[in-house]
Amino acid sequence: MNAATNDEMLHALQRAAFSYFTHETNPANGLIADRTEPGGPASIAATGLGLSSYPVAAERGFLTRAEAAERTLVTLRFFAASEQSQAADATGWRGFYYHFLDINSGRRVWRCELSTIDTALLIAGMLTAAQYFGADNAAEVEIRELATMLYERVEWAWMLNGGATISMGWKPRSGFLNWRWQGYNEALILYLLALGSPSHPIEPGSYDAWTSTYRWKKVYGHEFLYAGPLFIHQLSHLWIDFRGIRDAFMRDKQSDYFENSRRATYVQQQYAVRNSRGLRGYGEHTWGVTASDGPGPAERKVDGVKRRFFDYRARGVPYGPDDGTLAPWAVAASLPFAPEIVLPTLQALTRHPLHLTSHYGFRATVNETFISRDGKGWVSPSHLGLNQGPIVIMIENYLSGLPWRWMRGCRPLVLGLRRAGFTGGWLGG
Repeated sequence: MNAATNDEMLHALQRAAFSYFTHETNPANGLIADRTEPGGPASIAATGLGLSSYPVAAERGFLTRAEAAERTLVTLRFFAASEQSQAADATGWRGFYYHFLDINSGRRVWRCELSTIDTALLIAGMLTAAQYFGADNAAEVEIRELATMLYERVEWAWMLNGGATISMGWKPRSGFLNWRWQGYNEALILYLLALGSPSHPIEPGSYDAWTSTYRWKKVYGHEFLYAGPLFIHQLSHLWIDFRGIRDAFMRDKQSDYFENSRRATYVQQQYAVRNSRGLRGYGEHTWGVTASDGPGPAERKVDGVKRRFFDYRARGVPYGPDDGTLAPWAVAASLPFAPEIVLPTLQALTRHPLHLTSHYGFRATVNETFISRDGKGWVSPSHLGLNQGPIVIMIENYLSGLPWRWMRGCRPLVLGLRRAGFTGGWLGG
């Protein structure tokens, strides 16, 4: 497939994925729906990914710069004015926000937690906006001022709860959750933002405590910092160009997080090719196991084998869980790491009958092993904002590197990298 054909496919996929953020957003407050489910809540993570995608849309002509700025301002003004208190239906507390919010009122729903990781994704989107909208006009000045204020309001150190590592969250009645961030996971961006905070920073020792729980493994001949779900190897990379920059852990392994994600991408493909579980539809150009929706919970006998199917689950390779559910968006989000295997896979997926779906592009997940009454495999009924954003941003990082270049100028994020011990590459010594 020639470069022109690949670019045409990527532009179409990027535009389709971005359209989620224009159609699934409340224009009154900028909150973005968690998924395409009538009456469902907004997700602060999806909202952060929307904020990160608006600059890309402005550069690609999906929105004008003025339209992108206006959408951004509506969102930032909402969070700036939202209730920060210990009330059970507040929007947030101590600068953090609840994972899910009523998309109309902006208040907490489902007794969900103040989420450290989802707040980090929201703040990353705000800081992206502050980096992109650098003009002297009133709208862009206000964007920068609000984004800075909202970031500096987050009391990152409070979420340590007296321990070395960051808590996963807090609830108004029961307090801090019992779980802390440990093992390699999506919390890399969380730790870097917390380290770089000019107002409520954590200490570098917290980062060291987190990385001490890492696991280095060798799978299918690839040595890498292990995490099973593919999204873990992508999420922090939406904003940070890890090529050539290393913390102490990666210096010891003579690698970096970008190379690590490249290896993880190859492990995913190899897992599908080997297909030791005998799942339908896996192969060289059909792979991508990650945290995702699924067709379960259910048990069925397929090809003489009794199988369990899950609903939402952090699926991973090679140790599972895995029930045959693949996420095409996760393939697209690996594009910068291994285009030589991702591009042929995306081309194949665009021709696959289960993957061709609505104007938002690929469905969230498909499962060919779970056969419906019409004899076809299962297709997720929803699109998710958390899936659409990485498609938009990582395609742009592959094509132009613009999001990475914007965030190289984000001073607190650069400070966070330095306080975490990163050196080399574009960071220097």
